[in-house]
Amino acid sequence: MGGLAGRTALVTGASRGIGRGIAERLGHEGARVAVHYGRNGAAAKETVAAIEAAGGSAFAIGVELGRPGDVDALWEEFDRHADGLDILVNNAGIGKSRTMEEIDEEEYDKLFAVNVKAPFFIVKQGAARLRDGGRVVNISSGLARSATMPHHMAYTMTKGALDVLSRDLSKVLGPRGITVNSVAPGLIDTDNTYEVLHGSPGAWEWGAGLSALGRVGETADVADVVAFLASDAGRWVTGSWVDATGGSLT
Repeated sequence: MGGLAGRTALVTGASRGIGRGIAERLGHEGARVAVHYGRNGAAAKETVAAIEAAGGSAFAIGVELGRPGDVDALWEEFDRHADGLDILVNNAGIGKSRTMEEIDEEEYDKLFAVNVKAPFFIVKQGAARLRDGGRVVNISSGLARSATMPHHMAYTMTKGALDVLSRDLSKVLGPRGITVNSVAPGLIDTDNTYEVLHGSPGAWEWGAGLSALGRVGETADVADVVAFLASDAGRWVTGSWVDATGGSLT
C-alpha cells in the first residue's frame, strides 16, 4: 500500500478498461475506491473483488449516466458508503462516434450528455464532498490535440470541452488546494479500442506505429499517471493537459 491510505476515491466508468486500471491502481495505493459502472454490474464486482484481493477496499455504484437524475442518483448512492471524497476521476464516457455524415442528433446529444454534461455536474455536486487538498482528474484523449481519426469528430469535441473544464476548474477549486488536470491517453489496449479499429488487418500495427515507443498502450500506462496526479507528489501540477499517448503526438 502506498501514499493514498485514508483517502476515498471515486472513479466513474471503472468496471473495465482504463477506468478499471485506474481504480485498481488507486486501491493498490491505499485509497478506498468507489467503482462506478453504468450497466455492467458483474464487471464492476470483478473490479471490486480484484482491489480487495490485493488488500484494498472498494465498493460499487451503479448509475447509468446521460439520463435525467443521473448525478443525483450517483451521489446519493456514494453517500451511503462514504462521508467525503478526496479523489475524483471522471473517466466514464462513450468512446467513439459515427462520422459527420452518419451521426444524428440523438447520438450527438447522448455523446455530450455522457461525456461533458455528466462530468460537469458530477463535479458541481461533488465539490461540497471533496475535501480541501483533493484531486480531480478528467480522462481526455490525445485526439483532442490531433486529427489522427477525424471521423470521430463529435467524440473528439467532447474531450475538448472536458479539457476546458479541467483548465477553468483548476482556478475555481485552486484556493482550496484542490488540483484539477486532464490526462489524455492515446490508443490503449481495451475492448473499445478494438471496436474503433474494427479488428481490420493491420489496424493494430498501424495503431502501434502512432506511438514513438512503437506499441499500443496498456491501462497501467494511464493509471500510473493518474496515481501520480492523485498523490502528494502531484501537488504542484494543476490546470494541465497531460500527454499520456506514448509520444503519439510527436
